[in-house]
Formats: sequence, structure tokens, C-alpha cells
Amino acid sequence: MLRGAMAIWQRDMQVLRRSIISELVAVVAYPLTIYLAFGIGMQSYIGLVDGAPYALFIAPGLITMTAVSAAYNESVWSLWFHRRVQFTIESYRVTPVSVSEIVIAKIFTGFMHGLIKGCVVGMVIFAITPFRFPMEHLFQYLLFLIPGSALFSCAGIIGGTVMDKPETIGKVEAVLVMPLIFMSGLFFPLSSYPSSLLVWVRALPTTALFEGARRALVAGDLMPLPALQVVLSSVVAFAAAVFIFRYKMSE
Repeated sequence: MLRGAMAIWQRDMQVLRRSIISELVAVVAYPLTIYLAFGIGMQSYIGLVDGAPYALFIAPGLITMTAVSAAYNESVWSLWFHRRVQFTIESYRVTPVSVSEIVIAKIFTGFMHGLIKGCVVGMVIFAITPFRFPMEHLFQYLLFLIPGSALFSCAGIIGGTVMDKPETIGKVEAVLVMPLIFMSGLFFPLSSYPSSLLVWVRALPTTALFEGARRALVAGDLMPLPALQVVLSSVVAFAAAVFIFRYKMSE
């Protein structure tokens, strides 16, 4: 079943290899700007957050944000471009490649984009900050990052499938995707929320992803309930992506 998915994934990786330098320059600029503006510019005004300097508090969140945002953007724009401009999806459909394989391939591609770009942003943050973590914490961190990237990849696949106009994709990212990321405790501790609102914020899979990933990377703590929440959300998103993509292609 995965033979077709791997073939599509290898094609996407060849495309990435041809434009890797420009991709990395573009993806590093945004989180680095945020870090310089907030982590350094406001650090003296904010002080310690959860016992850590503010610049170090937001560092793991920026790495995670880069990874999952890259997974989402690659999936949504790649699928839209291949469906509406290049008509590559139609070429896939006349081969023995199934709908599930196409979706799996795009998830693999999104994850690789996120992993590569997250690592590059992480190295930049390591170079300009004292943020460090024990290497053994990486395993716990990947238990959040892998299903989290799959979740955002599936969301991108759904978006690239149902949205026909590029401006609609940009609007959805601005009013839905980025607010969900920012509400998840990326720039502030979740304890800042009122208790009545905190219950709803903790129900978001993005909150489980960012809070669990931060604790795993910094302290090596594996929070089982948030990890399970992220995994289940990615499974549901995968099923929805396959169903919506199959339905759209049958029209």
C-alpha cells in the first residue's frame, strides 16, 4: 500500500531539494523576527515566566510552531497547486495509487518539511540564546511533534482540497490556524487564562501539543493525556482528510 505513497513522497522531496536554500531563508525569518521582538525586546519588562527567562520560555514553542506551520503550509499549498494549477493529482488518479496513499504521501512530505525547518530554526535559536536541553528529551518531544505535524498536515490537506482560491487559504490561516497556535500558550503560560476560559483552551489539541512539547523538551516530562489527545486528533484528522479528499475527487 505504501509503495505509491513513497513514490509521491520522493517526488516532493526532489522538489524541496531544488529550492531548499530559499525555503530555509524564508522559514527562519518569521520565528527569528518574533524571537527578537518578543524574546529579547520584551524580556526586561516581563521577567521570569514559570521560573525561566521569557526568551527561554518561548524558544521551544517557536521551534514547534515552525515545524507544524511548515507541515500545514506545505500540505495546503502543495495540494492546492497540484490540484488547481499543475493537475498532478489527476495524473496520480489514473495510476494504481489510492486516495489513502496520496494523503499519506502528503503527510510524510509535510512532516519532513516541518522536521527540516524546525531543526534549522532550533539551531539558529541555539546559536543566539543559552537555550539548551538534554538530548534524551528528544524522544519525548518527538512523541508530540510527529502526531502534531501529522495533525497540521491533515488540516492542510483538507484545506487544499476544499478551498479553490488562494486568497481563501490565506484568510483561513490568518483567522483560524495562527490564532489556535497563539492561544495555546506559545507566548504566555496557560495560567494567565481565567479559569472559566482555561477549560475550553485546554480542550484544544493545539494546546495539548504546545504545552506537552514544551514540557517534554525542557523537562523531559511525558504528559500522557495531552500526548493521547494529540494522537487521537491526528487520527481523526487523517480519516477526515481521506474522506473529504475522496469525496472531492469523485465529483
